[in-house]
Amino acid sequence: MKKVFVGLSGGIDSAVSAALLQKQGYDVTSVYMKNWSRDIASHHCPWREDLASARLVATQLGIPLKIYDFEKEYFTHITKYMIETYESGLTPNPDIMCNQKIKFESFYNKCLSEGADLVATGHYANIQRGQLMIAKDTNKDQTYFLYRINTAIADKLLFPLGKYKKPQVRKMAEKLKLPNAQRAESQGLCFVGNIPLRDFLSEFIKPKSGDIKIEQGDTIGQHHGAFAYTLGQRHGLGVGGGKPYYVYDIDTQKNIVWVTDNENSSLLNKTAFTFNDCKFWQEPEEGKVYGVRVRYRSKLKPATIHKVKKGYYKVTLKKPEKAITPGQSAVLYDKSIVVGGGVICK
Repeated sequence: MKKVFVGLSGGIDSAVSAALLQKQGYDVTSVYMKNWSRDIASHHCPWREDLASARLVATQLGIPLKIYDFEKEYFTHITKYMIETYESGLTPNPDIMCNQKIKFESFYNKCLSEGADLVATGHYANIQRGQLMIAKDTNKDQTYFLYRINTAIADKLLFPLGKYKKPQVRKMAEKLKLPNAQRAESQGLCFVGNIPLRDFLSEFIKPKSGDIKIEQGDTIGQHHGAFAYTLGQRHGLGVGGGKPYYVYDIDTQKNIVWVTDNENSSLLNKTAFTFNDCKFWQEPEEGKVYGVRVRYRSKLKPATIHKVKKGYYKVTLKKPEKAITPGQSAVLYDKSIVVGGGVICK
C-alpha cells in the first residue's frame, strides 16, 4: 500500500482530497503547514482556526496529522520576495512562488524524508504522464499557479480534485459529513489570511507619498506609497473628476503613479510583451499558436512566441490585452496542456 502525505489546510478542498485518497486505498497521512502566525496591522491571522479544522477532519477520517513549521522558509522565499518586488515597481505573485518554494519544495522534500511515496494537495489541476493539465473545473483551475513546480517530481504528485467541479466537491464534503463542509472558502494572501495588501506591505515598507500624474504630465492627485498600486488598477486611486482613471505605469524611482482616463489607450493595452525567468514543461515551438494566460482566471488568448535571447521570450498576441503586468507570470498552454511560462518583464 503506497503511503501518501496530503497537505491539510483546514479547508474543504484539502479535506475532500484526503477522503478521496483514503477511499482509493492509499495509506494517508495529513500534514498541516504552519507558514505564518503573525497578526498584521490589527488583522487576525487564522492559523489556529485552520489547524483546529484540520485536526477535526483528520480525526473524523481516522488519519494521523503532522504539523510542519515552515515560517522561516516562508519569510525568506515569499515575504522577502514580495517586499523586494513591490519596492522595484513590479507586481509579484506570491501564490506561484509559494507553490514553487514551499509546497512543492520544502513540504514535498520533508514528506519524502518522513516516508511518503507520494505527495498530494487540494489543487484543481491534473497530472498525466508527466504533463501538467487543466482541471475539469476550468473556473477553479489552478495550473496558472503551478507552472513553476519542479517537473522532475511530477510522477510523485497527486491532485485528487482535478477531475471534479467545485459543486461536486462541496456535495462530497456534505455527504461525508466532514466537520468543515460548511466552512467558507479562504481568501487573501496565501497562509496569511484576508488582509488588505497595503496593510501587509506597510509592515515592511515605509509608505512615501508622491504624485499621481496623467500621461500629459499634470498632477491630479497624491498616493501614499507607489508599491501598493498595480497596472490596470481603477479603484482606490482617490482621484476626483467624475471619470475613471487606470494605472498604466509605476515609477518607484521618482515615486510617481501614472494613470490614463483612456481605457483603450496603447499605454494600457499591449499586443506584445517579453518574459524571462522561465520554467517550461516542454520547449515551446516558434510560430505555433498557443493560448496564453497573463493573470489567474483570465481567458486564454491566442499568441505566438519568439526567443529573443537566452532566457528571454517575446509573446505576440492576436488582439491587445489590458494591463499586462510586469512581475506577474505569463503561462502558455497547448490546448489543455501546460507548456510553461515566465515572469513578465517591465
